[in-house]
Amino acid sequence: MTIAHHMPRQPANLSGGLSGGQSGGRAKAAAFVASTGRLPPLVWLYLLAVILPAGFNVGPLAMTGLRVMLLVMTVPLLVRLVMGHYGKVMIIDMLFIVHIIWATLAMAVNNPDRVIENIGAAAIEFLGGYVVGRAYIRNMEDFRALCRALMILVLFSAPFALVETLTGRPILLEALRKLPGINTVAFNTQDKRFNLERVQFGFAHPIHYGLFCSVAFSMVYVGLKDWIGNAWRIIASIVIAGCGFLALSSGALLAIFLQIGLIAWATIFTPGKARWWLLVGLFALAYVVIDILSNRTPLQIFMSYATFSAHTAYWRSIIFEWGVANVIGSTEKGIIGSPLFGIGLKEWVRPYYMYSGSMDNFWLVMAVRYGIPGFATVTLGYILGVARIMRRDFNGNSALTQFRLAWVFTFLGLSFTLCTVHVWTSIYSFVFFFFGAGMWFITVDAKAPEDTDEPAASDPAASGRIRYTRFAQKPGPAASQSRRSVRRTPI
Repeated sequence: MTIAHHMPRQPANLSGGLSGGQSGGRAKAAAFVASTGRLPPLVWLYLLAVILPAGFNVGPLAMTGLRVMLLVMTVPLLVRLVMGHYGKVMIIDMLFIVHIIWATLAMAVNNPDRVIENIGAAAIEFLGGYVVGRAYIRNMEDFRALCRALMILVLFSAPFALVETLTGRPILLEALRKLPGINTVAFNTQDKRFNLERVQFGFAHPIHYGLFCSVAFSMVYVGLKDWIGNAWRIIASIVIAGCGFLALSSGALLAIFLQIGLIAWATIFTPGKARWWLLVGLFALAYVVIDILSNRTPLQIFMSYATFSAHTAYWRSIIFEWGVANVIGSTEKGIIGSPLFGIGLKEWVRPYYMYSGSMDNFWLVMAVRYGIPGFATVTLGYILGVARIMRRDFNGNSALTQFRLAWVFTFLGLSFTLCTVHVWTSIYSFVFFFFGAGMWFITVDAKAPEDTDEPAASDPAASGRIRYTRFAQKPGPAASQSRRSVRRTPI
């Protein structure tokens, strides 16, 4: 067995959980991270393109900086992915590729005159975002740098969000519109909530800004626990949650609240798989009890508490009921289903009083637009990715454990949120970029040694390297003291 011997200058102290820890967390982790953890420039360019919606027209095509970037990068990166340059090709990769192939076929059946325009945009935003994350975020140092970048971007947006929620003026979008030859997304004109304007910052809809902030929340509070001081981490997390709130979107708030609940559960209960099975059991029990005791379905109950108003909840329940009927058909509603190819961009059948064709459910949109195969391929890929990363055991490395939990918390929150919102354009790409950025968790070597305090200059690990031996050695007094003082991170 390979054993890593740490010889710190003083006893290591890894006490504390999500709510605690030492201010020297960066020094503790530096013992086994040799890389500077700098984010690749192309990833920075991608993230800036996501939050800066500068657009222009090329004939009938609406282009953005993000689409131009992905138009250039997607095919080469996809070819390299299939050739195995970014690790073993996974079934998740193939499911996402098949999803786009099927979506193209479904669009050709339903809207043959709009295939290139719509599938071209969807393919580069969906697959392009995914392969950028898959290709450029390949290890813990890359992922740590990505978490820090998200923190910086959301904190950067905070002053703009504060001005916009008080005045209703999207400063960033106004500045982009003043540039010659540049257009941008439409300004949000929705009613106020809590006497505040809904913040869209640089996104097509306030919901999208809220989702962007929600993704950063767990990454900072959980993922960066051992990398930045507690005071700064907590303040940054509060600001990020506040920015998410200013979107005044129930979907974004749902993602943040679910993450807070998962963090609290992980902090309160002893580490181990049993605590998560207990949580799953409680959810299953709650579902059964609600189904038995309530005259409404559990889904309707969930919708009522996941929205700002009873009217919105009722509206979304109707959307779900009629949307499903458009897929599988309904004799009662007089709808002929389209389970194989969906209906593409055609108008979906809905009640006469539902004047808007908006469908606030990403998963439902996939089924209605591309049929059951289109829905199944993207959903199965998503579920497999989350499930496989949830099952990874990084007990020998607290830093990997923290990052894995942060990613899982984020996507568990998003899974529910995507049931109440639809995503398109830049945030659609970003969600699957961040999904792809977590795929390295599936294949990473989990045998990296535990983090320690900063080693002495004479220590072979002083430069971020650790001395290994295949033979166990009797530990000296300092090593024994260090071993006694180490406590596993509660989460």
